[in-house]
Amino acid sequence: MARIVDVFRNLFVKRRDRDSESADDLRNAFRARYHRFRLLLNANNKALDIMAEVEEALTGHRPFGMTFVQSRCTGVSTNVWKIVKTLNDLAPGKYEGLFERFREIQRNINQCLLPKMSVQEGPLVLPLEEADKDRVDLVGGKLANLGEVKKRIHLNLPDGFAITAQAYDKFLADNDLQAEIDRRIQAANVERPDQLYSLSAALQQLIIGSPVPGDLERAVREHHRLLADKHGRGVRVAVRSSALGEDFTGISFAGQYRTILNVSGENILQAYKEVLASKYSLQAMTYRLTRGIRDEDVAMSVGCMCMVEALSGGVVYSRNPVNLKDDTIVINSAWGLPKSVVDGITTPDIFIISRNDPMVILKKEIAAKEQKYKSYPEEGIFRQELTAEENQSPSLYDEQALELARLAVQLERYFGLPQDIEWAIEKDRSITILQCRPLKQMDSPATPKENGSNAPWGRPIIRDGTTASPGVASGPVFTVVKDADVLKLPHGSVLVTRQALPRWATMLNRAAAVVTERGSTAGHLANVAREYNTPSLFGVKDALRKLRTGQLITVDADGHCIYEGRVESLLSSQEKPKNLMEGSPIFEALKEAAIHITPLTLLDPDAITFKPGNCRTLHDITRFCHERSVQEMFLFGKEHLFPERSSKQLICEMPMQWWILNLDDGFKEEVSGAHVRLDTIVS
Repeated sequence: MARIVDVFRNLFVKRRDRDSESADDLRNAFRARYHRFRLLLNANNKALDIMAEVEEALTGHRPFGMTFVQSRCTGVSTNVWKIVKTLNDLAPGKYEGLFERFREIQRNINQCLLPKMSVQEGPLVLPLEEADKDRVDLVGGKLANLGEVKKRIHLNLPDGFAITAQAYDKFLADNDLQAEIDRRIQAANVERPDQLYSLSAALQQLIIGSPVPGDLERAVREHHRLLADKHGRGVRVAVRSSALGEDFTGISFAGQYRTILNVSGENILQAYKEVLASKYSLQAMTYRLTRGIRDEDVAMSVGCMCMVEALSGGVVYSRNPVNLKDDTIVINSAWGLPKSVVDGITTPDIFIISRNDPMVILKKEIAAKEQKYKSYPEEGIFRQELTAEENQSPSLYDEQALELARLAVQLERYFGLPQDIEWAIEKDRSITILQCRPLKQMDSPATPKENGSNAPWGRPIIRDGTTASPGVASGPVFTVVKDADVLKLPHGSVLVTRQALPRWATMLNRAAAVVTERGSTAGHLANVAREYNTPSLFGVKDALRKLRTGQLITVDADGHCIYEGRVESLLSSQEKPKNLMEGSPIFEALKEAAIHITPLTLLDPDAITFKPGNCRTLHDITRFCHERSVQEMFLFGKEHLFPERSSKQLICEMPMQWWILNLDDGFKEEVSGAHVRLDTIVS
């Protein structure tokens, strides 16, 4: 009898052990599946978060760079790959077709991210007269236009040569710079002004500190020697940028790159490197970011043109830049080199000329000019105080103004677009064209604005200035005196400064409006302000004295008035700001990539079409995998009978029986016995 009892006892113990082993195996297997399921859900949530970021970016509420596009595309692809792999781990061999669909969609996304611009093959250096429109992909739009003017219209231009984009590519390749530049850009948060400032300085030093390749140096020296043979051994040149990528619609890059004037042959290569480095100036990097231009789409060509000793110089617009309906010709002129006009350091003389035949000067405004730029005898330039006579006298004779107007119309007819032309008057009184590019015009206000003391919104605190960029905006005053102030400008402030310097363009994406004491519609800052649709009033006397930091004002650039506080009746008439990035290369790259990422076409999991082969986007794959993973996860629980010992009955006030399986730290503490209470569960 005792032996029989022992036999039954042994059978019971072995069965209990087998049940225990079976329960442990099942629990471990279920725990492993549950771990995969959690990984899949985690990747699913991350993928959907990134898709939401992509859709938000396409609304245009904030600028983004190519690093954003690439990182989001990489991030969503990585997480969707994890989702696909984890589902196949849950159900081996069941969903292999998803891998091919993923690879096909990934190929489509990668195609959208490829640079659309390539540098045309050609010589490292070209004479200016050979740099025509057929070489625009080698020398950039500005030098191509000058080559056209010299070669086909035969207007007076300085002799010179172009150091091509092919040379730029060679400079980067021989110094192995591009990979390091890409690495540093990707590592920085370019949306933070302080990090962008540090990145800008580091990249510029990287380029300036690199040597010019030997064959490029020889080519530059040879073309400079040819200029010296023609104009004398002491010939000096202006070294100007002409970047590829400046020709996108509505994009000018006005004043964003460096121009170095009156450079000797000895220092021409150093000046060349400094112009290349200006691709990464703070204002140029900010401009590309806010306008959606890829870094890789901007290759730097550089022009070297004989220096002109200008008696006076400036800019002529073949049409009014701030009024699309006005076809008059606008000339901005100052004594000395045109730099004082384009850099906004002075308020120039203005001549308004009709297009009639014969042309007539409709209006003249002779400004009180204080300084002019001149060339040193050996090298470089300096600012010189004007004499009392020069201060009050016009910097152009009427006949010269009319001749400039005729040249502007001639160039507009040739190129078929309104033109922005930089010019100089030489010592022999001849006119020399220094630059020629398309002019961006803005539409005039829908209705003329009433200003002055009789305006229904009250008396302005300032009534002065010139409309550099039309519109109305309001915000607190922020005065900018030094470069460090660039990092401090609060979003939505009114930028108030003395001179309309090109480097202040860095702040236009944050400024509600701009007010300057000097400058004109012809300056680089005015050009960029019009692109950004930032209302700007230039030439406002004593603005820094009359406006205090923090003061809430409304700037009516159309009415040449500044009001205290917010003038809602003026502000309500303003159009909604446009998306600056829309249509840009970076915006279009994200938009094209998003077609393969965010749309959802697999909607009904019970439909016969709900299968891997019908996944057209990463969102489709995500939706399919999420639905099937839930099924696979809990199908395991249905197909495997868990022994009672592996779970515990839940004690709760509900007329149902619940059995709880603890997979991983689901209880506050170890629970003995067959029951568990609700307040013990922490999962």
